[in-house]
Amino acid sequence: MERASLLAGALSAPRDQVVAPLAIAPEPGRVLGLIGGPGTGLTRLALSLLGASPGMVAVVDVRGWLCPVAAWEAGITPERLVVVRCPERREWAQVTASMIEGFPLVYAEVPAHPGDADLRRLGALARARNSALILRPVSGDLPAGVLHLRLEAEAVHWEGVDRGHGSLLRRRLTLRASGKGARGIEQFVEVEDDGSHALRVVPRLAAAPPGLAAG
Repeated sequence: MERASLLAGALSAPRDQVVAPLAIAPEPGRVLGLIGGPGTGLTRLALSLLGASPGMVAVVDVRGWLCPVAAWEAGITPERLVVVRCPERREWAQVTASMIEGFPLVYAEVPAHPGDADLRRLGALARARNSALILRPVSGDLPAGVLHLRLEAEAVHWEGVDRGHGSLLRRRLTLRASGKGARGIEQFVEVEDDGSHALRVVPRLAAAPPGLAAG
C-alpha cells in the first residue's frame, strides 16, 4: 500500500453507523499532537506524514535523536528538509515560532514542562500563518485546547525483535484519536510497517462505543 494510504483510514462505527474516513494528515492552520513515549513508533509516523507533503518541511529536534537518513527513507528528499537541533528549553518556543514563520509544515518535539502560554501562542501563530504544526512532547501530554487532532499511542506490537535482537518483521501501532479533527468521536486507528516500507493503515477499525474504554 502506498504512503498516501496513511492519510485516510476506513473507519466504521458500531451498529452499522457509517463514519466518514478519518484524515490523519497535517492541515494548514491546525495543530496535530502525537502523544506517547519513546519506542512507540511516533517519530516514524511523523516522518511519514512529512514525507507525504510535497513542500518544504522543518523539524525541531529536542533530544538530538533525529536521523536524516530515517527522514529520507520516509520520502523526505534532502532538499526539502531542514532540521534544527534545540536542546535548550528556554529557546524552544522562539525557535519553533521561527520555523512556523518560514515553513508550511513543521514537526516539533516539545521539551519537558513547556509553558502552556507558549504552546497556545504557537498554535495561534500556526493559524495566523496557515502553517501545519505537529507537536510531539518528549514526556507527558499537551494542554487541552491546543490540538485540533490528538493521536495517543495506546499500544505497540513488535514481531521479529526480541530483547533488542533480531530483524523487524512488523510493527503495529494502535492510536487513540480524539479532538475536533476526529469530529468529537473517539476513534482507534492502527498503522503498521515492516521497518523498511511506508506505514500502512490496518483496515479493520471502529469507533469506540460511547461510555466504553477500548485498549
